[in-house]
Amino acid sequence: MSNATKLIHSIPVDPLTGSISVPIYQTSTFIQEAPGQNKGYDYARSDNPTRAALEKIIAELEHGVAASAFASGLAAIDAVVKLLESGDEILAVDDIYGGAFRLFTHIYAKFGIKVKYVDTTDVVNVLDAINSKTKLVWLETPTNPTLKISDIAAIAGIAKQNGALLCVDNTFASPALQQPILLGADIIVHSATKYLGGHSDLIAGLVVTKTKELGDKIKFIQNASGAVLSPYDSWLVIRGVETLYLRVKEHSRNAQIVAEYLQTHPAIDKVYYPGLTTHINHDIAAKQQSGFGGIVSFTLKEDTELAAKNVVCNTKLFKLAESLGGVKSLLCHPATMTHKSIPVEKRLAAGVKDSLIRLSVGLEDANDLVKDISQALGKINSVAEKIAAFQ
Repeated sequence: MSNATKLIHSIPVDPLTGSISVPIYQTSTFIQEAPGQNKGYDYARSDNPTRAALEKIIAELEHGVAASAFASGLAAIDAVVKLLESGDEILAVDDIYGGAFRLFTHIYAKFGIKVKYVDTTDVVNVLDAINSKTKLVWLETPTNPTLKISDIAAIAGIAKQNGALLCVDNTFASPALQQPILLGADIIVHSATKYLGGHSDLIAGLVVTKTKELGDKIKFIQNASGAVLSPYDSWLVIRGVETLYLRVKEHSRNAQIVAEYLQTHPAIDKVYYPGLTTHINHDIAAKQQSGFGGIVSFTLKEDTELAAKNVVCNTKLFKLAESLGGVKSLLCHPATMTHKSIPVEKRLAAGVKDSLIRLSVGLEDANDLVKDISQALGKINSVAEKIAAFQ
C-alpha cells in the first residue's frame, strides 16, 4: 500500500456517528462522572479529541511514536528548546529561519542556553563544532531560504555518539518527501501553517518524537506552557493533510520548471533548488528525499536590495507575502522580511544576500508562472531609471 493511500485511510471515521470527517470538538471542558473519572478528557488545554486525532495522524505520517500540536511553528520550536537546561548548547544550521534565530538569541540566550551556528552541509563542520555541552543539534533541510541540504543520517550518527538529540525542521520537504525519523532524527518540528495545512488559512506547529519518553516530555511542556492548537485549526490541518501528497507532487513539478527557467535568465546570478544537478548537495537530497519541494530561491547579478524589490513588487501571479506552502504562489525578499531579525553580517555569511528572492511555487500552471517571473525580471532597472530621469 502506498504512503498516500495509508495517509488518507489513517484519518479516522467518527465511531459515534460514522462521520467521514473528523468532528470538531469545540469545547473548553468535559463533564466528569465523578472527581477524576472522565471519558479520557477533562480540560481542552490538556487534550481535545480533534487535536488528538491530528497528533495521531502526524505521528504515523512521520513514523514517530507521539506528536503534539501547537498554536504556531514557533511555539513548537519553543517546546523543544524547553527540553534543555541552563548551560546546555545547541548546534544549529547557519542558514536558519529568522524566527528561530530570534527565539534562540533573544529569549533563550539570557537563560544560559548557548547556540553555535555552523554550515551543516559539510559533516566535518558538525564534527568540529560539537562538544560535551551540545545537547541538541538543530537542522533545517532544506533550509530557509537558501535551500541548503544536510545529510540527516550522517549527522544523526554524530549526534548520537555525542549524547545529543537531533531535531529536524521538516517544514520545507514535508513528510510527503522526507521522513527524518527513519534517517535517525529524534525529533521533527513543523510549521503546519505551510504544506501540511496547505491553504494559507491557519497558523499551527507540530512536534513529532521518535520515542514515548520524549513524547511524554513534549506533551508535559505543551500542557504546562499552554500554547495548544485550537480544535478548529486542528481540523483545518487534518483537512489539508488529506491532499498533502497530491499537492506536494505538483508543487515540486512546477518548482523544477521554474528553477530550470531561472538558470537560463541573464539577470540571474545563482539559483537555489535541490532538484537542480548544479546544487552542491543534489546527490544527498536525491538520496534522502523522494522529491525536491516547492521552494526556489535565487539571487540577481545586480546584487542590491533595490533590484530585488523591483522584481518582487512587479509580479502579478506571485503575491508578495510572508509564509509559503499554499495553493497560490508567493514570493518574498528575505533580507527585509523573513530574515530581517538576523544581523546583516550573519545573514550575508549564511548566503542570504541583499538580492535574494524566495519563491513559494504554487499550483498554478507552470508556464504562467514562468511568464510572470520573466516579465518581473524585466523590471529590475525600472525604479532606478525613473529616479535617474528626475535627477
